[in-house]
Amino acid sequence: MLTSNDFRGLLNKRFFRNFLPLPATNTLKLGAATTDFELPDLTNDSQVKLSNYQDKQPVLLYFTRIFTEKQYCPLCFPHIKALNENYESFTQKGVEVLMIVSTDTQQSQQVVKDLKLKMPLLSDSSCKFFRAYGVGQALGAPLPAQFLLDQQGKIRYKHLFSFLSPNADLETLLSIEF
Repeated sequence: MLTSNDFRGLLNKRFFRNFLPLPATNTLKLGAATTDFELPDLTNDSQVKLSNYQDKQPVLLYFTRIFTEKQYCPLCFPHIKALNENYESFTQKGVEVLMIVSTDTQQSQQVVKDLKLKMPLLSDSSCKFFRAYGVGQALGAPLPAQFLLDQQGKIRYKHLFSFLSPNADLETLLSIEF
């Protein structure tokens, strides 16, 4: 496992900005349009703009929780690995998976390398889009959430963090038809 006792890089502005627990406040309803964004993709060394997928293909926005390149959320780490292992299953269905993290560029590049990520990893170190999507926060990082968007950019499925179900079930995500 990649987590260690190395906590360097943990106590930064992002950590303190996201320290207090705030529940998810996302009020977007199924069928609603989402907030557009443009973020750096550190897997492919490019910029990704969400609206570029509109009228082309469905997108899974996978907001996940990583504290530093050495400290992963224990509730999210297994899900990140499973999603990466099943990335081709999504792309075979025509769905692009965009993993969005709050780690900075350097930390995110290490995550791509260590996990051998296949899917795009987008860095939102300011947490601007985590907040725009109202996913909540606690103990130094935004909470995980998943939004499956259709070709028109409308929400077909959403999952917000809870302790009973921190991340959406992969089988559920893969079973949604477009």
